[in-house]
Amino acid sequence: MEKSEELRSILPYLPLLLRSSSLVWPSQAAETLKELAGGRVDSGHLFFQAITDLRKALSISSKPLSLSTSLGYALFFDEVMSGEESKKWFQEVVPVLANLLLRLPSLLETHYKNPNNAMLTTTALRLLDTQQPGIIFLSQELIAALLCCSLFCVFPVQGRLVKHFPKKINFDQLFSILYEDYNQKQENKIWCIVHYFQRISDKMPKGIVSFERKVLHLKNHSTQISCPDANFWSTSSVPLCRFKVHSSGLIENQSNEAVEVDFADQYLGGLTLGWGCVQEEIRFLICPELIVGMLFLPAMADNEAIEVVGVERFSSYKGYNSSFRFSGDYVDKRGVDTLGRQKTRIVAIDALRKAGTRQFRAEFLLREINKAFCGFLYQCEYQLYQKKLQEYGCSSALSEAATSTSMETSEGKFSNHKTTNSQNDYQRMDQGNNIGVATGNWGCGVFGGDPEIKTIIQWLATSQALRPFIAYYSFRLKVLQSLDEVAQWILSQGWTVGDLWNKLVEYSTSRSKGETKVGFFRWLLPSIYGRGGKAGLPAPHRPAPKTSLSIKGRSKKR
Repeated sequence: MEKSEELRSILPYLPLLLRSSSLVWPSQAAETLKELAGGRVDSGHLFFQAITDLRKALSISSKPLSLSTSLGYALFFDEVMSGEESKKWFQEVVPVLANLLLRLPSLLETHYKNPNNAMLTTTALRLLDTQQPGIIFLSQELIAALLCCSLFCVFPVQGRLVKHFPKKINFDQLFSILYEDYNQKQENKIWCIVHYFQRISDKMPKGIVSFERKVLHLKNHSTQISCPDANFWSTSSVPLCRFKVHSSGLIENQSNEAVEVDFADQYLGGLTLGWGCVQEEIRFLICPELIVGMLFLPAMADNEAIEVVGVERFSSYKGYNSSFRFSGDYVDKRGVDTLGRQKTRIVAIDALRKAGTRQFRAEFLLREINKAFCGFLYQCEYQLYQKKLQEYGCSSALSEAATSTSMETSEGKFSNHKTTNSQNDYQRMDQGNNIGVATGNWGCGVFGGDPEIKTIIQWLATSQALRPFIAYYSFRLKVLQSLDEVAQWILSQGWTVGDLWNKLVEYSTSRSKGETKVGFFRWLLPSIYGRGGKAGLPAPHRPAPKTSLSIKGRSKKR
């Protein structure tokens, strides 16, 4: 196997060695894994001892795992688990996981030998660094092997903070917290992870999962959409998409195959492997394949989002945060796309932290709408987006030369690239299935976002991304009880993205200056009704359609 740049970038963060152009386990590590594969471990205490031996063989034990971690493994597998469950875990599951780890080098070699991963636009496992858009395709089997590395705590962690990776990738803190501060939430978080390993040891899934870093370029770019400025939004003549409010139900249960929003931390996964158990963490627990993205995806900047397609759900649950409980197996029956990915599309976007009153300032409104727009926009087909905008009467700033470059990129240079052709199929599939956005109260919990503002921002971004609808799960939030009425009234006026954005800016300016303290919905409707009444409402002012695709971004870097 050639020592490709892709492998070079990720190798320092893998527990393997590269010898004579081949990936291998150190000999002592291989011996320990063979012992585990032989079923010679029968308790949580011995399991952790084997993990310690593995770490020593890999020379990653300069900072040994804490005593609490050791006691946490023993607590879960020897006491929380019943005797029958523990026996099955060590006799049936652990040997399969150890054998899977022994095959990790060959799985990776097969992955890197895939001809699709040797193309100029590689899809191989690598670091997807900040401001570098790209996509990675991984088999569910390779993902399972990588997650075994997390369970066995063998991922090197040195240098991860420098690269702005999520701090945790191994599962040691999950178990140390269980021992130090036992609570049912933490126990049930671990049950979700353990259940995943039980499922894949019984039957290995054979699908594909893709991880994509999406970027709105901060400078003019000939073949990509640049980060919009305020003028882009204020002059947009794109019509608002349909708006459907769900007062009950969960985003992950939506049945329209829509893009599902992960209310993310800037570090993907948030506190999944620590104390956290809110929206993002719960999604990662019931779909553990998401966790592998924490290995190679550094923190998101303000102009970035992360999209994951194809993860399978393995667990049912009930409750939220401290009341979270694993409630058994979940059989995911979603269909599969042309690339072999399950039709589950999750986009991670991180909202403004500690929003407070600054969320009403123009630069932060722009930051939030561009963040959502980056996540919701299907970026693989730039020309298609340009063509659709022109149908709405929006002008394009692209020159003929830029358009020519775009055509060369999508039709010529990579015309023989299987992944690119498949992505074109994926775009057609998206259109055929009427793919909208399923979301909810993004950034409105501990981040302190205003629910009414965040709702409108997501609606605007969904519409500008040319998605056909937004399905909004309000979780019965009291301040949004009139959301459906407000949304339908706005739609009845025929407003464009620009019209509604300008109203939002006007309101936010008044709110910043202390001229109003009421919410956006209450401010909007009385002010309009007062100018002529509902029946005789004059048509709203619509600015000239000057929307540009390649406007130099003005949003601040993180």
